[in-house]
Amino acid sequence: MASGPSDRSKRGKYAALLDAELWSYIDKVNGWYPPEIMAAPIAEQRAVYNRMCAAFHRGRPEGVTSSDCLVASSAHAIPVRRYRMADSAAAAIVVYYHGGGFVLGDLDSHDDICAEICAGTGFEVVSADYRLAPEHLHPASFDDALAVFEWVAATSALPILLCGESAGGNLAAAVAQATRRHARHAIGQMLIYPELGGHETGRSHVEHPEAPLLSLADIDFYRGTRSAPRQSPDDPTFSPLRDRDFSGLPPTVIVTAECDPLSSDGEAYRDKIRAAGGCASWREEPRLVHSFLRARPTVPRAADAFARIIGDIAGLGAISPLVGEKAISTS
Repeated sequence: MASGPSDRSKRGKYAALLDAELWSYIDKVNGWYPPEIMAAPIAEQRAVYNRMCAAFHRGRPEGVTSSDCLVASSAHAIPVRRYRMADSAAAAIVVYYHGGGFVLGDLDSHDDICAEICAGTGFEVVSADYRLAPEHLHPASFDDALAVFEWVAATSALPILLCGESAGGNLAAAVAQATRRHARHAIGQMLIYPELGGHETGRSHVEHPEAPLLSLADIDFYRGTRSAPRQSPDDPTFSPLRDRDFSGLPPTVIVTAECDPLSSDGEAYRDKIRAAGGCASWREEPRLVHSFLRARPTVPRAADAFARIIGDIAGLGAISPLVGEKAISTS
């Protein structure tokens, strides 16, 4: 159904900027998970979010198999799901951290995305079901993310790639920074519209404070919900962008959406890695919003962006650790 004048006026500057297919996706998300749900109890938010994710799940590509297991840690057993191609050997393994603001999400919420990464690259994918806030404040999610990475490093000889979306991008970056000098470190990282702890004076924060599907108020809510008492925003395991040392990081690709207050976090992270002598590229996908991965079945721009992300992951997996700094684009 076409939107009427009142609907278009509520959309403000985004009415003409975003394609009709994307608005249809945004309306469906808001139908399942309306903005006012942020005031509901966390358990209710999770139940609604899980129903939404199930409704958007589009199945797994043919040939992808999976198995679930538990990773032992000092705190608890962490559920993980491992994806493999049934008929081919993998050249690398991707450790994937899902989005959801550190409050929402699990192994099922991003199951089809992980399966498509596996099918599109041929790599194994390990998805981590880290602990969520507010029951488990920082550093619980980081501790679990690190434990899963260390488990993969100890149990697989394949080169390791880190990948995360939104909150998961924060965890991937924090793990890359914490393990960069380990004997078994990641050979690359792929960060998809990551929340890295950027300042609210950043370009995209100023230009898109009320962007569809993620506003500055939403970001503040999720940060506050995750924060431990007297949490320092400069803790690099909480805000990777606030670290003081960006040397030694693996080749990095960051992909953000134009209409997302978090976009300039990715730009700033690229710049800090480059300033430290590393290799990083940042791409801002035009006329897209936060969470566009879930829009890929119906929004051509999102489908094209996801295809590029699959190509980026495949390219990172082909990089030799010895030549990685020269092997990816510096655009």
